[in-house]
Amino acid sequence: MPFPETEVPGHLQAELMSRGLRMTRQRRTILSVVETAKTHLDASQILRKARKLDARIDRVTVYRTLGLLKRHGLIDELDLMHLQGEKHYYERRPQRDHVHMACLRCGKITEFESDLFDRLKGQIERDCHFHIAVTRLEVGGYCKGCRSA
Repeated sequence: MPFPETEVPGHLQAELMSRGLRMTRQRRTILSVVETAKTHLDASQILRKARKLDARIDRVTVYRTLGLLKRHGLIDELDLMHLQGEKHYYERRPQRDHVHMACLRCGKITEFESDLFDRLKGQIERDCHFHIAVTRLEVGGYCKGCRSA
């Protein structure tokens, strides 16, 4: 499954405003970049895209905004098998948990949703008496294109 469809811009902004947080022009720009991303972006990529919309946005503002979104549970921070070194990537918190499959040769990231994954989380909660608040599953292997090359 490819990266999920982008949200209507403004969802993250509405969420933060409903929680009483101030919306600056720069923060709105960064939120728009995150919401409309078609791939997983790292902080540098978010900064570059945001600067195309507002040249005054700086790295500190991007990191503060990402931290704010993480604290409010609106985005997830991923390492994606550390294929690009120690980079961290960000994505909107999905409606449904999913598996990130990373090709160890070409670096392509594919997302996969499964009822089996949902059932496994339910079994863990029941069998271990553990309430799951967040799940992240990354699988490294070789995509179809790299296996046939």
